[in-house]
Amino acid sequence: MTASERTSGPRNTIGIVAGSGPEAGIDLWAKVLRHNADLMGDDFGGDLDAPRVVILSEPLLGLSMDLSRNETVVWEALKDTAAAISVRCDHWAIACNTLNWFAPRISNLGLPGEFVSFQSVLSDWIAASGLTRLGLLGAAPVTEMGVWSAYRALSDLVEVETPADAEALHALIHDVKRLGSADPTLRRRFKALAETMRAETLLLACTELPLIAEIETTKRLVDVTDLVAVELARRSLPRWDAAKNDRQAARASGARGQARAPREDAHG
Repeated sequence: MTASERTSGPRNTIGIVAGSGPEAGIDLWAKVLRHNADLMGDDFGGDLDAPRVVILSEPLLGLSMDLSRNETVVWEALKDTAAAISVRCDHWAIACNTLNWFAPRISNLGLPGEFVSFQSVLSDWIAASGLTRLGLLGAAPVTEMGVWSAYRALSDLVEVETPADAEALHALIHDVKRLGSADPTLRRRFKALAETMRAETLLLACTELPLIAEIETTKRLVDVTDLVAVELARRSLPRWDAAKNDRQAARASGARGQARAPREDAHG
């Protein structure tokens, strides 16, 4: 981005819903900032080139660790938070894999601003990666792949391996929340759990796990939060809007061409 591009108009504002995990919102924000600088490359000049970010943190969202029991109260808190943040930003995401279970409901609210769900970002990444098998690491509601999992449709895209000891993983995630990511026992426990997985690529489908992912392992650890951060950073750039408009114009042109073709054939 050049200096003229910086002053050509306001950048898109990014929104982050936090509260499910004391460090989750901060983690997503930090990753957005890093990817923003990476995307701008040598044109990044510091403060004026950082994205506009709005964060709303609602502690009640932490009840999502037991979503089957707390669905009603969590949804009411999330719905209010979504309504509040959507009017203040152009694109927003929820810093929690578990809470993205509500993505269909959020979409049905018809709120302003684009809601960037973890599922949509992950689906696009899988399609681009060409992978056929993944390990899924996350809180119990996620890895059970049942009615409460935001990723229950993941098995339609790839073969999914879940941890044999889901309770141990769930307890580890809870301890990251409770003890903080600096606790010296957490990484050892995470390494042991990761090494029990047969899949070579492991999805860290929980905002707490990337906080303790600095471990020595042969596994490829993919942070879903980081994938979302890339997409938010892209959407914050003025050129993303320009590229989006170009894609829409191309699709519209193609549709017009397809509509004309039958008439041309008929007259031929």
